[in-house]
Amino acid sequence: MAVISLTTDFGNLNGFVGTMKGVIWSIAPEAQIADISHEIPPQDVRQGAIALWRAVPFFPSGSVHIAVIDPGVGTERRAIGARFGSQFFIAPDNGLLTPLLEDAEAASESIQIVCLDQPQFWLKNVSHTFHGRDIFAPCGAHLAAGVPLSELGTPITDIMRTPLPKPIRIPHGYQAHILLADVFGNLTTDLPAAWVKNAPNVTFTLRGHTLHGLVPSYGHAKRGELVALEDSEGYIEIAQVNGSAKEALSAQIDDIVEVRLNG
Repeated sequence: MAVISLTTDFGNLNGFVGTMKGVIWSIAPEAQIADISHEIPPQDVRQGAIALWRAVPFFPSGSVHIAVIDPGVGTERRAIGARFGSQFFIAPDNGLLTPLLEDAEAASESIQIVCLDQPQFWLKNVSHTFHGRDIFAPCGAHLAAGVPLSELGTPITDIMRTPLPKPIRIPHGYQAHILLADVFGNLTTDLPAAWVKNAPNVTFTLRGHTLHGLVPSYGHAKRGELVALEDSEGYIEIAQVNGSAKEALSAQIDDIVEVRLNG
């Protein structure tokens, strides 16, 4: 039985996540369910896409990832199922899968996408507001239980894409962007650390504050100090030791980080 992951913006207050798990177990009782996150900011498709993108590579082959950040629920937006390489996905067609699809294309992995238009794999009564329960959870459960992706829907190729920002090459360095702020207030950028970590005098400027060089880890600087370092996924991160860089700098998603390779 495949592992099933769940990523939503439902939170844990109102029982929506538990309801989805109940649907999954009613169809695939032996399924192992892993929660990637249920604290994606409401309707924030891009943050959901980033959470998936960073987590999926660490799941076993054949895992089924159900993602429901779905501000278009009940409209004409499509429900889709996909396979990128050895990983399977069930999601609304709203750009949630864009970073993973781009990586699969860059790696020349095999790609299969269907529109989930076969109601025999949905719940009998489908609401206009909870497709996570009525369509996505049952389709993901059937997929994990062995139903081929091709039986869940009609093949498609024209899914919606919402690409993440990319670093921009400028004289003397790069313009990077803040992609996310974690629960600690650490700020992850879109700049691969490999591009700059060997530059002897690299600096990072965010909201008027300039940081010099990279530290190996948080413990290599004093409490309260703002630092730049390579995060666990290989990207440049701005952090405050034992504090929140987000709060200290009043930083926001999409803020520009000016990176100079020669100080």
